[in-house]
Amino acid sequence: MSPTITKIESTEFSYPLADVGQNPDGFSLVYDPGETTYRKLFGLQIHTDAGITGEYVGGNSPGAAQINTFADYLIGKDPLKREKHWSEIKRALRKYDRMGMGPVDIALWDLAGKHYDAPIHELLGTYRERIPAYASTYHGDEAGGLDSPAAFADFAEECRDAGFDGFKIHGWGGGDDTRDLRREIEAVRAVGERVGSEMDLMHDPACELETFADALKLGRALDEQGFFWYEDPFRDGGISQHAHRKLGEKLDTPILQTEHIRGLEVKSDFAAGDATDFLRADPEYDAGITGAMKVARMAEAFGLDVEFHAPGPAQRHCIAATRNTNYYEMALVHPECQNTQPPVYEGGYSDMIDAVDDDGTVPVPDGPGLGVEYDWDYIERNATGSLHVYE
Repeated sequence: MSPTITKIESTEFSYPLADVGQNPDGFSLVYDPGETTYRKLFGLQIHTDAGITGEYVGGNSPGAAQINTFADYLIGKDPLKREKHWSEIKRALRKYDRMGMGPVDIALWDLAGKHYDAPIHELLGTYRERIPAYASTYHGDEAGGLDSPAAFADFAEECRDAGFDGFKIHGWGGGDDTRDLRREIEAVRAVGERVGSEMDLMHDPACELETFADALKLGRALDEQGFFWYEDPFRDGGISQHAHRKLGEKLDTPILQTEHIRGLEVKSDFAAGDATDFLRADPEYDAGITGAMKVARMAEAFGLDVEFHAPGPAQRHCIAATRNTNYYEMALVHPECQNTQPPVYEGGYSDMIDAVDDDGTVPVPDGPGLGVEYDWDYIERNATGSLHVYE
């Protein structure tokens, strides 16, 4: 007999990131000695009459606001009917970006795994149980960390020596005083000349480049160094098929897009329109594990690879069940400060830079559901006071 959802709880909490601040425009995290930034996430619990609870920690405030619009629909429902709930909620959020679907769908998958006493990747169909990881940096800073092309090259060597087979540059940005295309190109050349023969190299300007011409100039530098992919280069925000198709036609470096567009259909339009060479998926951004795996299967049908965005247990399960993918993104990493992982995992799970083995891989959790245990005492001690209960 299937369980029934009896209550859903969403708890906002905050946690500190030491020596991390924001760049001049306030939109990106950077190394900032002596500064402490507080991030806010949500702890989600879906309770059932069978005593099984689906859990997930992540999300953001816009997504949490969307959960308010559909959580009541789930009360009294069978949590194992994920595809049905996914379809109904997708329609209900048709006027929005559907960011609220991700955390709930992931928690439902966690619940299903606990119900069947199996890890999520096993329910999806396991392809691999260890995943190659690449080091994905914080943005460049002006504070003695990743503050020069040589500093990026030095850090790339450190990551290579730690076992990583890939390295991704997030360059500088944050305002007119810090944007410098020449410095970006110099960093590409410094890293490429230092480790390009030993690592797959990626570049993600995070839409900082102000013109198509700048994106083309940086892309040609990537071509010279044989970069593995070029991601979200300029100010269209990663949404223009026409612009990225034109950019891709003029470069040899493969384009990676679709992190900033939501939904299976628009991502498939990018693939059909030859506007990207790799697709992006994220179980939190793309309507959960259900949505992210639809993107992966669609990419497979087009003969393309899908690369999953950001680290986390949900991402590891998706990658474990996907043939056409290459890497796990260990982000954000830096030589002088910790990555952005919240201190909520009990047991051995970690997304810190030292979590990769000597062979550059990370394991896939093998416990039921997500296979991780959350520290709910920490979440409750650091709660912001924003608690929503649906029953």
